Amino acid sequence: MITEQFARQIRRDIVEMTHISGVSHIGSALSVADIIAVLYNDVMRIFPSDPKNDKRDRFILSKGHAGMAVYAALAEKGFFPVEELVTQCSNGSRLSGHVSHKNVPGVELSTGSLGMGLSVGTGMAVAAKRDNKKHRVYVVLGDGECAEGSVWEAAMFAGHNELSNLTAVIDHNKLQANEWCENVISWKNIAKMWDSFGWHVIEVNGHDVGMLKQSLNFIHGTKPICIIAHTIKGKGVSFMENEKIWHHLSPQGDDYVNAVRELEANSI
Repeated sequence: MITEQFARQIRRDIVEMTHISGVSHIGSALSVADIIAVLYNDVMRIFPSDPKNDKRDRFILSKGHAGMAVYAALAEKGFFPVEELVTQCSNGSRLSGHVSHKNVPGVELSTGSLGMGLSVGTGMAVAAKRDNKKHRVYVVLGDGECAEGSVWEAAMFAGHNELSNLTAVIDHNKLQANEWCENVISWKNIAKMWDSFGWHVIEVNGHDVGMLKQSLNFIHGTKPICIIAHTIKGKGVSFMENEKIWHHLSPQGDDYVNAVRELEANSI
């Protein structure tokens, strides 16, 4: 499957999961879908039939509330049956609202308590360096999440220790929960901030598959990589794009029908 099609399928799965479960965070999951698609289709070494293969690249979704995008990617890649996606958040399902590693093949870390993912990813990168292992570690964070102090502690540590096997991606959709980031904490100098902590910074259109693939495959000789991916919350469903309310709503009734219709029309 080409990556653009893969991203559209991830979005279609996200809409279906939120519709059936009645849970939300659909805007956040749609925002990150292209990043996830490129990682799983073009960049990371993955082993669906052997999820714990030591040669695998490690991936952490630090903004764990967008876990539907990861569940969809894993299922579509064969880590577990696609049919299981619709059980998310139902009684007895192993697919929780925030992404969980418990009994879910392919998930490295349970997240949802924001600000934790980069710290764990940094530890994984240190361990790989010390053991002379060749895998890379990728962490996707939200821009609102970057207000957490633990993010900057990890960023400082990674830069100081020259963890060139670590890539952080900021899903910079400019919204956090139900408010614009600039009205909570402004990130006008976010690129300079990461640069000052010793990271090599790349800014890209977070919905441009080609740009994402190029930047995610980039390796610096001594520095960790920070990719600031400029995205749109709710991307792919026009009436959800940049609408704060879709952090909390799930698509029902006409909203569901129209979302499916739009995604299927765009897949032709």
